[in-house]
Amino acid sequence: MQPKFKKSYHFAIKTALYITVFITLLLSVFLYSFYQPTVWHILLFAVVTCLFSFAIVQFRVERFIYRRVKKIYDDLTLLESTSINKGTITTDMQTLTQEIDKFARDKKIEIETLKVREQYRKEFLGNVSHELKTPLFTVQGYILTLLDGAMDDKNLREKYLERASKGVERLGYIIKDLDMITKLEVGDLSLNIETFDIVELVKNVFDMLEMKANKKKITLTYDIIYPKPIMVKADKERIQQVLANLVVNSIKYGREKGTTEVSIENLIKNKVIVRVTDNGEGIEKTHHKRLFERFYRVDKSGSRKEGGSGLGLSIVKHIIEAHNEKIYVESEFGVGSEFSFTLEKAK
Repeated sequence: MQPKFKKSYHFAIKTALYITVFITLLLSVFLYSFYQPTVWHILLFAVVTCLFSFAIVQFRVERFIYRRVKKIYDDLTLLESTSINKGTITTDMQTLTQEIDKFARDKKIEIETLKVREQYRKEFLGNVSHELKTPLFTVQGYILTLLDGAMDDKNLREKYLERASKGVERLGYIIKDLDMITKLEVGDLSLNIETFDIVELVKNVFDMLEMKANKKKITLTYDIIYPKPIMVKADKERIQQVLANLVVNSIKYGREKGTTEVSIENLIKNKVIVRVTDNGEGIEKTHHKRLFERFYRVDKSGSRKEGGSGLGLSIVKHIIEAHNEKIYVESEFGVGSEFSFTLEKAK
């Protein structure tokens, strides 16, 4: 449907008045040389001149402007139909200028956003390539060594096969985590919402990761004793995955003989907030905005030595957002970190 044409009379009126004043004054001086015209004759002449000038200017200039303005609107509409008003087309230049300025600002923002996304895409592809390449080359190296004759040595054979198996296992983690993130992003991963005790779930995570924490002599603890259950509504399995990822990270980057503390607090009437706090190395503020990106690592070298797929925090963020909840991070370099997320409280 073509937008309607809205006329603008400002230009025609002003132009007609200028022409009328000029011609009336000029003609009045000329007529006074031959005979004395009355005021009414001059006024009548001025009115007729003004109307005639207005009609000519409006008809001719309006058509001239309209054709060009219409073409500009059509061109802009082809570029971005949502950025241009689909209502009436006006030949008022101020309105058109405002439309074009708005369009230019929106496009500038869009271009800047695309540049940032392109940079993220390049980093992501580079990270995926690196993460997959490292275990693949490791597995390939051990297998080639075995094929070159090392398999005849029983000790070497077992040793290299075990290392190759670990490389394959890491590849499996990366692919599994990538598959999960993809499903979370497109909304294909269904959530099994149920009511459960979040205090008990935290205890289960502590029990599961106790041996890992003991290796660095890190204490897993609550902030206080919770004598009563705290019931929440969420996907129990996914929230356990969130807690496990956050606690594992706190163990990885926590200082030896440190502490990982979990607290559960009432936020508002129907919400609780779960906090996972450690006194580890902490994270500089420059990294906070990108912590939940896929494969983004604060310490490029040290974090790889710790293992993992590099997708843990990204999965955590997507799971929490799939519950329509929020996740937060507060960290100070050299002091420690706190990751927290909200959950709906069961009635």
